[in-house]
Amino acid sequence: MNLKSLLLSCDEKTVRILRRVLSDLEIDVEHCSAADDAIRRITRQRFEAIIVDGANAEEAGNVLRGAKAAPVNKRALAIVLVEASVGLKGGFEMGAHFVLHKPLAVERAKASFRAVRSLMKRERRLQLRVPVQIRVECYGAGRYKAKTIDLSEGGMALQFSGRVAKENSLRFSLELPGMDQKLEIYGELAWEGNEDQAGVRFTNATDEQRTTLRQWLNSQLPEPEPDDPPVNCRLTDLSLGGCYLTTNSPFPRGTRVTLSIKTDDQIELMHGPTDAEEPVTNRAVSIRIPEQVRVEIEETAHRSRRDFSSIANEMLAEAVKQRRVPGIAFATEAAGRVARIAGTGIEVWEIVQVYRDEGKNW
Repeated sequence: MNLKSLLLSCDEKTVRILRRVLSDLEIDVEHCSAADDAIRRITRQRFEAIIVDGANAEEAGNVLRGAKAAPVNKRALAIVLVEASVGLKGGFEMGAHFVLHKPLAVERAKASFRAVRSLMKRERRLQLRVPVQIRVECYGAGRYKAKTIDLSEGGMALQFSGRVAKENSLRFSLELPGMDQKLEIYGELAWEGNEDQAGVRFTNATDEQRTTLRQWLNSQLPEPEPDDPPVNCRLTDLSLGGCYLTTNSPFPRGTRVTLSIKTDDQIELMHGPTDAEEPVTNRAVSIRIPEQVRVEIEETAHRSRRDFSSIANEMLAEAVKQRRVPGIAFATEAAGRVARIAGTGIEVWEIVQVYRDEGKNW
């Protein structure tokens, strides 16, 4: 089944080029000339990508906001086509994940959409649900038993035996049919339905867990979808915590990538999420971290099931804020890291809200 995209553009040349490019990449195109028509289709059909011409910034922004508001398309990739006068920044301000410059050239557009296509396929895999009944053990403050209703790479629907778990974050243990080992994975309740049913969104899944799920899901399909060939890129900076890459088109923040690097006749594979949504000018900085600090960062990363780079960046960002604003401290809550007034349970946003309610500036 081909991927589906929605294209909003009144430029005949642009439409003609994109039809050709996307057809070669086996991506179906539904073309709209009016924003109202595009928004109407977005609310009724699922698309893996929404492509809008940024010639009319207001209409482009409205369509992309409409896509995010539509449950069926809130995870669709947003691609904005811009003139040089608008630039990358203007395209990202409209809500784009990818920005392409006009006028389009066939080969350049094809190279960019190969990267887009890989992400479109990934998002479709995340949404693909396989109906299956598997026994599940759920662990939180209590222990719960359930059966899956369906399973996807991003989560599952459960039928609980008795009451639905009330904890937001749980650990789930299940045996996938045909797999040798149990899948132990963390998740959070995303919705609660009737008759003791609930939806689970997987959180902080490791690369190994994602691979296990993907392999099992593919085994359930009559024609497993092959992965796209790798995207060539240039490594410009490398450290123990991460690297900088130059590609034909940027990946959205958080996209998990596998890097294959050949060194001394050996192939090294590295995994991790991207940390930029747009081309940026970065100054590479190398710092020496004391061994004890490195060990503590690694232990924190292991406990939180996150990578070294994201934890180190988070710690540095918090340290900078605490240095700039003495008296604040950070704590971990269900929603993530929050800033508080040191020695109290008062969160910074509460004080800000009081000032706003009083009509005061700070």
